[in-house]
Amino acid sequence: MSTTFASMKELKPGKYVMIDGEPCKVVEVSSSSPGKHGSAKMRVVGIGLFDSQKRTLFGPSSEDVEVPIIERKRGQIISVSGDTAQVMDTTSYETFDIAIPSDLASDVEAGKEVDYIETMGRKILTRVAK
Repeated sequence: MSTTFASMKELKPGKYVMIDGEPCKVVEVSSSSPGKHGSAKMRVVGIGLFDSQKRTLFGPSSEDVEVPIIERKRGQIISVSGDTAQVMDTTSYETFDIAIPSDLASDVEAGKEVDYIETMGRKILTRVAK
């Protein structure tokens, strides 16, 4: 697994965290003040990178949470077949198939450069160069 650990109080919107075994992008963080019987509690809301599902994480602010190691990479589209694109990484020249997200489907064409994220052995397209 390509994860590391971080304290829950270090999480901010835009960072990544593992919730229920899925890598998620943090969209909201709220905390309660410490009470008479314990430490401050935190509520972290994240949206899954691969399934876009909203997930919530509760716990004390001092708790350690798993954080996925995110690698941002560039590639070039070789061919498009339906909702799948064949992409070649521009540094390693490795070719692989990747699903095309619906919001990027109109921009995807053979020969264009793309940015993608690789984590937990999976890949997702994030941007198509104009």
